Amino acid sequence: MDLPNHPDSDAQVTQRTQDWVVKAVIGLNLCPFAKAEHVHGRIRYEVSHAVKRKALLQELKQSIQYLCSQPAEQVETTLLVHPWVLLDFFDFNDFLADVDDLVDDLDLAGEIQVASFHPHYQFADAGPDDIENFTNRSPWPTLHIIREASIERAVQAFPDAADIYERNKAVLRQLGLEGWKKLMS
Repeated sequence: MDLPNHPDSDAQVTQRTQDWVVKAVIGLNLCPFAKAEHVHGRIRYEVSHAVKRKALLQELKQSIQYLCSQPAEQVETTLLVHPWVLLDFFDFNDFLADVDDLVDDLDLAGEIQVASFHPHYQFADAGPDDIENFTNRSPWPTLHIIREASIERAVQAFPDAADIYERNKAVLRQLGLEGWKKLMS
């Protein structure tokens, strides 16, 4: 999956990301918890203008602090989309150690979790072209800031939460690459 042309505006990045959330994440039920947050408007989309890792880390810190300062009833989660930095998946993957360190430095381990999505996402046990990778492939590199308490509530409401990953792989295998391309067009 190639990166789309760089955007003309934040609105373009946000719209494309929202389309991915609606069509793939919600439409394929890759995350059974996302629909309610989308419907209630509690997903915050933030577009980063960072072109360097350090600047992105600072923006991530601010986004985490903002999320923590807001009631979950207003802002449940944040997608920090960064179309100008960490476009190489392996650089992005290396950056995730810095993300974990940041959460620890903020003393938010156990309260905040950051999930990762990338146009070239590749699981360690998968080949680069394996369809299963598309469960975590987003239009732009994206850091998803999640409240741990929300995850716990969602898992309690969804008794088979541990099976989501395997179910998602099966859904993507059934859809296939051509189906994915059609879905996202």
